[in-house]
Amino acid sequence: MKALDELTFDNRFARLGDAFSTHVLPEPLDEPRLVVASDAAMALLDLDPTVAETPVFAELFGGHKLWAEAEPRAMVYSGHQFGSYNPQLGDGRGLLLGEVYNAAGEHWDLHLKGAGQTPYSRMGDGRAVLRSSIREFLASEALHALGIPSSRALCVIGSSTPVWREKQERGAMVLRLARSHIRFGHFEYFYYTKKPEQQAELAEHLLNLHYPDCREQPEPYLAMFREIVERNAELIAKWQAYGFCHGVMNTDNMSILGITFDFGPFAFLDDFDAHFICNHSDHEGRYSFSNQVPIGQWNLSALAQALTPFISVDALKEALGLYLPLYQAHYLDLMRRRLGLTTAEDDDQKLVERLLKLMQNSGVDYTLFFRRLGDESAALAVTRLRDDFVDRAGFDAWAELYKARVEREGDGTEEQRRARMHAVNPLYILRNYLAQNAITAAESGDYSEVRRLHEVLSKPFEEQAGMEQYAQRPPDWGKHLEISCSS
Repeated sequence: MKALDELTFDNRFARLGDAFSTHVLPEPLDEPRLVVASDAAMALLDLDPTVAETPVFAELFGGHKLWAEAEPRAMVYSGHQFGSYNPQLGDGRGLLLGEVYNAAGEHWDLHLKGAGQTPYSRMGDGRAVLRSSIREFLASEALHALGIPSSRALCVIGSSTPVWREKQERGAMVLRLARSHIRFGHFEYFYYTKKPEQQAELAEHLLNLHYPDCREQPEPYLAMFREIVERNAELIAKWQAYGFCHGVMNTDNMSILGITFDFGPFAFLDDFDAHFICNHSDHEGRYSFSNQVPIGQWNLSALAQALTPFISVDALKEALGLYLPLYQAHYLDLMRRRLGLTTAEDDDQKLVERLLKLMQNSGVDYTLFFRRLGDESAALAVTRLRDDFVDRAGFDAWAELYKARVEREGDGTEEQRRARMHAVNPLYILRNYLAQNAITAAESGDYSEVRRLHEVLSKPFEEQAGMEQYAQRPPDWGKHLEISCSS
């Protein structure tokens, strides 16, 4: 394991030059202190987890110190925000400190969010507050533990720095890890500013470092776009299957690698609601839960438009046509597994849709329903779960279809079925009220709840002794928390 001064930097994005980013130093936080760190994320950098408790750790990730080999850069990009094009966005409060490679040869961006003003801050102060930093940290690591592609979070550093939002709060920084922080909006920026040379240079950078297999194809750029489509179809299928709402699916928040990142007013579903809007600022419901699927396609179309200088329109349309069939295949596969099914039948889609409609009409807890469905035999489970439904006759009719479907599977014992279902149906998810409880404690200086919740969420499928309170349905107030983009 490495110490902090033993990290090996290779700043490949910085070498692209000033057309792609601007050199900016982080603005230090006052009295930086560790709030929480992820041992699993630290392992990606081969870091000894004990270094998180040292003073230099908080100083490095609180903006006071910098490695000599680091080259902090604020990236420039544009994007469509709520459907409207914004010509220049960029890292308004984030800095790519540099790229570090580990013993396995993997490169990881060190991206510090809340690091102060940059040329792209517009009217903002470049800061992040403690509550949003904690939410991003918890979400990044929780999604990863669920098997959903995501950026990672190394740590949150708190401070005494005052930051004004709707009220005075405390500034914080979160250190994010990803193989790349390039977004759809990077390509849009160079397309709309008519800089094809830089756009081609960016595409070559991606091909060489992140999509090398596409080099072997007759049309490497088209092959790369096709893989981006495929990755996003699978990503959003996982969001939908596990009830995750991103909240701000602007093209500048879409990773070119098909991972979840730029967490804002996200939420996991409590009661199933296909029309759920997690972003208090999303008045039209553009980024509602059910809209995430078509918005994913819309965003890919925006990226396709930016790639028209290099790929024919017909080829782009053909690649875009892969999105919905791939999404549907991944989603149905996940939902079959959540129902404990190992084979495929033609009516499985109808079985899933019928269940979700019943859950919608009865306000059934999305996560706990699937977990309890695997606690015992199908017959016993549906008998116990029927009381959660207002339309009991409708649920009984679905239950008969489900029991018959399970019987046709034919293979395995009840113990094997239970293990198989519990391996894909989490007991613990990052519910908004749990995050809020941890944030409230942290804002008063008690970080123990943030750390405990992080530990619980790092093993979402395993029942953990003494942690029953994290597997409960939320109190009524917990279902009505308003989360906005303000951070």
